[in-house]
Amino acid sequence: MSRIASYPIELPKGVEFSRQDQEIHVKGPKGELSMNLHPTVEMTDEEGVLSFTAAPGGNPAMAGTMRALINNMVVGVTDGFEKRLSLIGVGYRAQVQGSKLNLQLGFSHPVDFEVPEGVTVETPSQTEVIIRGADKQKVGQVAAEIRGHRPPEPYKGKGVRYANERVVMKEAKKA
Repeated sequence: MSRIASYPIELPKGVEFSRQDQEIHVKGPKGELSMNLHPTVEMTDEEGVLSFTAAPGGNPAMAGTMRALINNMVVGVTDGFEKRLSLIGVGYRAQVQGSKLNLQLGFSHPVDFEVPEGVTVETPSQTEVIIRGADKQKVGQVAAEIRGHRPPEPYKGKGVRYANERVVMKEAKKA
């Protein structure tokens, strides 16, 4: 049996959980999320405590995966998720304009990134970007797409990087 699936999920106060066949809905103060339960996973709801097991003939690892995904939904609608990016380089800056993020990344043109629904982007300073949302996958995907416009390069370290990312610098060629 999956070790992750053996841990139950206790629903905190203020979180509404509903299940219709294989579709699961979780609603809380930060938003509402839904997903389909995998057919090889059985889930039981006993007074706000969710437990997961593999169906007979099913894959135990999938029970752990479903438990982790639903736990991320519960955490997302209560606390939310956040990713921080920092822009390193001369003239690199970011600015939010409505539902667009305007990035100056050393190109001959500005990069306009359309922020998807369900995610908010803030720029407390010109070189810092904070991405927040209830859906962990969506927050991570938006952060990866923004970083993908100019990933950090290994010689000077310029580019867009996660706030806790460590870039290993290479030594330049010697003449």
